[in-house]
Amino acid sequence: MRRKTIALLGIILIGSLWMACSSTVSEKRGEPGTAEEKGSTPYGSKYYSFEDILIPGELNYQPNKSAIYETSKFKMGWMVFSKWRLDPNSLIEFFTYHMQRDNWKLVNTFRGKESFLNFSKPDKTCRIKISEKRLGKTEVEIRVDPLGEKKM
Repeated sequence: MRRKTIALLGIILIGSLWMACSSTVSEKRGEPGTAEEKGSTPYGSKYYSFEDILIPGELNYQPNKSAIYETSKFKMGWMVFSKWRLDPNSLIEFFTYHMQRDNWKLVNTFRGKESFLNFSKPDKTCRIKISEKRLGKTEVEIRVDPLGEKKM
C-alpha cells in the first residue's frame, strides 16, 4: 500500500512538472496587438515599453533589472523577463515568428546555453538574449538601440 502511495505521488509530481514546462509555441498563432492597443492579446501575450515587441504571457517582467530611455526622437533600453522551467527553443520560435510579424528583419541567431536573436528595422536594432540559469530558470533580456542617422 505504501509503495502504491509513493508511486502515485511520484506520478502526480512528474505530471505537475510537465504542466509547469508549458510552451510558448501554442501562442505562436496569436494575433499581435496593434500599437494603439498596446495591451493584452489573445493567449496573454502583450506589448510592454516597445509597441513592436510582443512578449509571451508566461514571462514575468523584472522592472528592477530593466531601464528605458526616451526622447522625442527615439526610445531605447532593455527589458528583462524570467520564468521557471520554460523551454528556450519555444521562446526562440515565438520571438522569431512575432518579431517578423511586427516588421522586424531577422539578422542572425546564435543558439547555445545562451541564445541570441538579432533583429533590425530601418531606424533601430533589437537583440534578444535567452539564458538558461541555474535550477531551471530561464531569463530573457531584450535590448533596443537606435541606429545612427544616415548621411547622404
